[in-house]
Amino acid sequence: MWAARLPACRVWGAAAGISGVGGVVGGYRRPMTAPSFPDLPKCEFAFPGPLRDQLVAAVLSGEKTSTTGLLQDYERDGEPLPVVGDRAVVVDSAERPVAVIEVTEVRLVRLGDVDLDHARDEGEGYDSVAAWRAGHEGFWHGSDYLGWLGDPGFRVDDDTVAVAERFRVVG
Repeated sequence: MWAARLPACRVWGAAAGISGVGGVVGGYRRPMTAPSFPDLPKCEFAFPGPLRDQLVAAVLSGEKTSTTGLLQDYERDGEPLPVVGDRAVVVDSAERPVAVIEVTEVRLVRLGDVDLDHARDEGEGYDSVAAWRAGHEGFWHGSDYLGWLGDPGFRVDDDTVAVAERFRVVG
């Protein structure tokens, strides 16, 4: 579903100092394959808490291979859009590194044009685009996101531009 900041995968600069072994995430223990990742940015799905850990578990199980963020969030933060080949360290709610992912596709798409394949590949059990949209609107219209955004009246619509990413776990 959503990545932390809430561009699709919130990348927060270099993940210097991240080392060791990933912990238990959603009952899934994922040891890291490299001892440290000083040059890779950190990827945070959603905000810390149960949703992030659910999303991380879906990444680790292979169920989640896509994610969606809003273009406006990248623009707001002056962040570059992801590009194919970008890698990042996925962290859980405790900031533990649990995987390294690599971007395999990036598309700018209107929310009204998101397809079922993308919705299903978010790994959250969506069986329709309508269900995907309702889940994402719940996030983007929720208090955590609106508080982060600083705009309690913000709403998405069919013309809101999303950043639809596909990725694969590489470590």
